[in-house]
This record gives sequence, C-alpha cells and structure tokens, in this order.
Amino acid sequence: MAYIKIDKEKCKGCLLCMTNCPKGLIIQDEEINIKGVRAVSFKNNSECTGCAFCALMCPDVCIEVYK
Repeated sequence: MAYIKIDKEKCKGCLLCMTNCPKGLIIQDEEINIKGVRAVSFKNNSECTGCAFCALMCPDVCIEVYK
C-alpha cells in the first residue's frame, strides 16, 4: 500500500498536487499553517497507487511518496 507525507508548514496552498491526484486523495485543510494559507492533507486509504504525480507537481517539494 502506498501513501504520501505532506509537510504542511512548507505548503503554500497552490493546490497543484490536489488537482493532479488521479484518485482525488488530496484535500485542502480547514486549518491555516504557519504561512497563513490552507495547506493540503492526504486522505489515507488503500486507493493510493504511489504514482507520485502529486510530488512531481509540488513546486516546494513538500510531498514524499512511499510505496
């Protein structure tokens, strides 16, 4: 089972990872991070394939993919 880890404090809320996740497993948080933006979260379930589109799209390298 694959999963991702997101560094929420580095996230600038651009949502590129969210729009490029083919399974729709990344959502925007309600809480605000240290940068004053709504970061993203991973809906941890068994649907993640570890495709790494989210990590490739993240301009700030906030996402790590584990398979």
